[in-house]
Order: sequence, then C-alpha cells, then structure tokens
Amino acid sequence: MSDTRKVVVNETEIEVPAGYTLLQACEAAGVDIPRFCYHERLSIAGNCRMCLVEVPGTPKPQASCALGVRDLRPGPNGEPPRILTNTPAVKKAREGVMEFLLINHPLDCPICDQGGECDLQDQAMAFGVDHTRYALNKRAVEDKEMGPLVKTIMTRCIHCTRCVRFATEVAGVPELGATGRGESMEITTYLEQALTSELSGNVIDLCPVGALTSKPYAFTARPWELKKTESVDVMDAQGANIRVDSRGREVMRILPRLNEDVNEEWISDKSRFVWDGLKRQRLDRPYVRENGKLRPASWDEAFAVVADKLAGTAPEKVAAIAGDLCDTESMFALKGLLESFGVTSLDCRQDGAKLDPANRSSWLFNSGIAAIEQADALLLVGTDPRAEASVLNARIRKRWLAGPFPVGAIGTVGDLTYEVERLGAGPDTLAELAAGKHSFFETLKKAERPMIVVGQGALARADGAAVWSAVAKLAEAVGAVTDGWTGVNVLHTAAARVGGLEVGFVPGEGGRDRDAILAGAQSGEVEVVWLLGADEIPGDRFGKAFVIYQGSHGDRGAHRADVVLPGAAYTEKDGLYVNMEGRPQLGFRAIFPPGDAREDWAIVRALSAVAGKTLPYDSLRQLRAKLFEAVPHLAEIDTVHAAPWQAPQGGGDMSAEPFANAVEDVYLTNPIARASRVMGELSALKAARAKAGATGTHG
Repeated sequence: MSDTRKVVVNETEIEVPAGYTLLQACEAAGVDIPRFCYHERLSIAGNCRMCLVEVPGTPKPQASCALGVRDLRPGPNGEPPRILTNTPAVKKAREGVMEFLLINHPLDCPICDQGGECDLQDQAMAFGVDHTRYALNKRAVEDKEMGPLVKTIMTRCIHCTRCVRFATEVAGVPELGATGRGESMEITTYLEQALTSELSGNVIDLCPVGALTSKPYAFTARPWELKKTESVDVMDAQGANIRVDSRGREVMRILPRLNEDVNEEWISDKSRFVWDGLKRQRLDRPYVRENGKLRPASWDEAFAVVADKLAGTAPEKVAAIAGDLCDTESMFALKGLLESFGVTSLDCRQDGAKLDPANRSSWLFNSGIAAIEQADALLLVGTDPRAEASVLNARIRKRWLAGPFPVGAIGTVGDLTYEVERLGAGPDTLAELAAGKHSFFETLKKAERPMIVVGQGALARADGAAVWSAVAKLAEAVGAVTDGWTGVNVLHTAAARVGGLEVGFVPGEGGRDRDAILAGAQSGEVEVVWLLGADEIPGDRFGKAFVIYQGSHGDRGAHRADVVLPGAAYTEKDGLYVNMEGRPQLGFRAIFPPGDAREDWAIVRALSAVAGKTLPYDSLRQLRAKLFEAVPHLAEIDTVHAAPWQAPQGGGDMSAEPFANAVEDVYLTNPIARASRVMGELSALKAARAKAGATGTHG
C-alpha cells in the first residue's frame, strides 16, 4: 500500500499502512495488546475498552481498536506520532477495565468449559489486579436457548458482541442481538429459537469467556488433557483445515485451523460436530456373507474369499467405485491392485458426474477459493453453495458485502445470505444465456472478472457433458477466461473426488464408468464390484453382483456387501486429500481405528500379497513416493497447480429437466454424518423448520 505512515510504538519506529488501527500498528511492532471485543474478521465495536493505549497530546487513554493511524497528529516538530502501551496510566486504565468486567462475572472457572483456554482468565492474569472493591451482589442472567450446538451461560457474558457481529456479518443470519441497556443489557436470540446458520458453532471459538460453549462437548474434557492433531476436513470438498482434539482412543472435539486461502478461520457445524459419528456404527472386524447373512471372519479368511473371486472372474466383469471420503493413497493403491488383474472399470465419481478425466480444467475450482474476493460478478449453475460448502458461501457473502457484486443463479437455491437474481430453473435458461439472449449475459460481459460456479446438480445427470459445454461456451463469450483469469469453477461435494481424478481412478481403455458399472451389475455383465467407502448408491442397483465393501461404517455399502473389510475413518489415518482447487493437503492420525480395522492402503497392500499380485511398497512413505512419481504436483503440499483452460468438447443436447440440488439433506450426506446423533438432531430441526415455514407457523 503506497499510503503509509511512520509511528513510534513505545521506542520502536515502524512504517504501517495509513488504514491500520493503532492496535494493528502495535501488533506490527510486536507489542501484544489485550482485547475482548476486537476481532480481525469482524467490524469494530470498541465497547470492551481493554485495548486502551496512551497517545501523547490526547487527554485520556484511547481505545486502540477504534482509532486509526491516519487520525494521529505528528509531534510539534513534525516527528512521527507516538503510541505508548506500557505507561503507568495505561496499566491503571486496563486494571480498572478488568475490575469492571469482573464485577458481575461469576466464579465459574472450576466448572466452566472455557477454563484453560479463556481470554478473560489469561488477560486477568496478565493485566488485571488481585482484588476488587465491589462488594454488592453479582447480577444473574437467564440462559438462552440456541439449539442443540451452543450451550449458553449468559451470566458470564461480558457484552463483547462478537457473536452478534459474526451472525450478522459473516454468517448472514441476523438472529442474535442485544436487549436492554447498561446493566440490563442481555445478548439473546430472536424469539429464543435455535440458530439457523450452518456456521453457528464458530461463535463458540469467538466467545472470549465461557458464555457460549459447545453443548455436545460440555463437561467432557479439559484442554490440557487433549492431544491436538492437525488434519483436514472431509465433510465437503473445500478441505477446511481442522484440529482434532483426542483423549485416549476417542475424538473429543474438532476445531478450525487458520488457512487464509481455504477456510480463513471458520468451519461448518457439520465439520465441527460430526465427531460423535466416529464412535457409532463402526466396522471393527471383517465379515463374510454365508447363507444370506454376514458373519464375523478373520482377515485371512476375508482376503482368501476376495482373492479367489478376483482370480476366478474375467477382468472385464470386475469393477470398483470409490466413495466421497477416501484418501488419495487408498484410491491409488486399489487402482494399482485392480490394474494388475487387468481391470479397467474404475470410477471415483460416485454420483455419476460427467467430468472429463483427461481435462483437468474441467473438474477444478480453477480460480481458487480466495479469488472469489477478486471477482465482480457471479453466476451459479446447478449449485446451492450454502448447502454444499457453507464456508465458501460465507466467502461469497464477504465479497458481496464489499461492494457491487451481482449474483445470478440457475437452478434451485434457498436463502444464500446475499442477494441473488434467480434467472431460471434449468438448461433452457443456460442456453438462453449462452446465446446472449438474457439480461444477465450483459452483467457478466461488463464485469472485469466474471466468475461462473457449476455444481454437481448440473453435472451429475445424463446430459451433464452437454451442460458443461454450454457453460464453457458462455464463459468464453463473457470473458470469464482470459490470460490472467480463469473464472470457470466446479463446486464439488465430495472430499475424495478431485484426488481420485488426479490419480486416474477412472475408466481405463474399454472400461465402464459408474453408470455403466451399475447397468452391468443389473444385467449380470459385471459380476464383482469393489466399493471403496462408496455408500451413496442404493444396494438394489448392484443386482446379483458380488460386492466387496471396504469402509469404516456399517452403512448402505456394508449392508449390501458379501465381504466387508473394515477401514479407518479420516481421523484414524495419515492421508492426502485434494480439495476442489486441486490443493493437496495432509491429514494426520489422531487416534487408532477400532478393533481389527486397518488403514485402507494397508488393507489393499496385504490383500495384494494374498492374491499373488504384491504391490511394490511396504509403508505409507513408499506408497507416497510411487504416488508422487505418477502425479508429481501432488507432492507440493498446500500448493495449487493451475490447469490451463481447455473448453470441453461435444456433449450432445441438453434435456429440459430443471437442475436438482446435489445435496438433499446437508447433515446426512455420508456414513459418519448418518451415524452422528448431533447430525440427526440438526437434520430433524431443519425438517421441522421447513415444515413450519411451509405451513406458515413458527416453532
């Protein structure tokens, strides 16, 4: 930034952007300023007064979060303005503020879930005093109902209003606010109803005291008891960075990690609270179907059955489908094993999306997630980002709040938390736009950096390839593809999808795709189907085929299986996941899998030895070396390798059928979520809300 100012923080002179607040200038100089209400991603409230500093020439301490560097006056001889953070006056002012904050704060620390990671505790120790002059009774406030996720103890609230600002500004669901004034002020929800945002759990992280805590996690553990493991979220394809906190062999909670390019510091409620699904409905031993019923078996027995079946079946009659939560290594290993048998019918597109495996630009979020903030017009085609990637939806809202940003949608979308022009329901509208016969065409054409986001609701249908061709034609006509900008993006719903496409878990020469595999299973042409964590296909679609299911939960796939091989969930293995941008990210093992369950790549490797087709690696490190040799750019962790734009070819004609939503129930999209009681509760709550909305009543 060219407009900069010099300031002196204590004795250190630094140059900072003129738009900085004093608090940011102090942070830039390496001075820690206490704060409760200030947060980098929220508007400035300036109401806690904990960040007071002294500015020579002003009569009293200043709130550093609310005063800008450009508002400071230079010294009498033109010297840079000074900011003092460690004077007796500042110390006394902060002690006074802390004393006021603690007047009504209860002595709940021994029973408070925030204990050990509480800003109020930390700052009372660092900046407060060891006594109070207040002798009257403390104020008590009734707890509020905020639904099944957020537990409230409102007597602890210090009125920083972070939760109110988050709900209004970031989540776009203004359901929190304040009633009363002065000592009578209370933070509450509208009509004391559950929050309707898919991001509501983030207020738990934002709350600097124990007023808002996690209801499912309440009274279960202290932070110093937990082992903290960095990982990657697999509940959607965005690849949010998370931290898994575990104790012993149990995941206790999941928290977000900061990654500016992917999820900033937010995660969805589904990502945060799905952990109880890791404990239920687990597969912890192999099973073999005998006389129509599954019975427990040993690994040797299960491997012998699978190896015999693979050896005794013609390669063209064997197929494999990878599911939504698979790590990239397991798909690469299974591909290697099946190819050694001559099998070419593989598909990682469990939903049947018509994506060209040979054209990387046809299945990536090409611009990158962070580039949403640079776009100046957006068209959504067959996608509801609030349901399919709620953190990405918050990024779109952030861009919409920043200034003129027209958003149009083709397909069915609900309340996306920003203004949307609903253009039409399906391919007819898309064809009209592509031909330049719609007013929104001019909106996109006038934009400097137009962006088009295509969802699986448009691609996972019989005419998906034709829809993609029409989108590409439109993109090129409006200038969404230029030298410095590729604004044509695919929004995936499955964490494993891009990784599977990168390693080529797709039909080989003469192989069948997902639709042809299912058709072959029905007709008897496909006799063996290996499901690698694929649980979203109804069991009756496999006809009389012999089904091998490898996965972590007893869900649809395991119910239909003839052999069950118990795998590890995403928190129980080291794994590489590639998000929708094509960004490889590493997840690390937090706990061990239950019982006899094993990591998926290890199961495939052990089976290869039994089948006489031993794979050329004995460890995950060796497997990754082979994987990186085959797909070198995956070795560059957290780095996006852009794909040169190639317009998809052909595709035939589009049907008139409107685009359907790819996600019917956001809380029940995978086996872990379906095993979670919390997700079941959220799903029921959402259904009750929809019913109440349809009948015009409020519950």
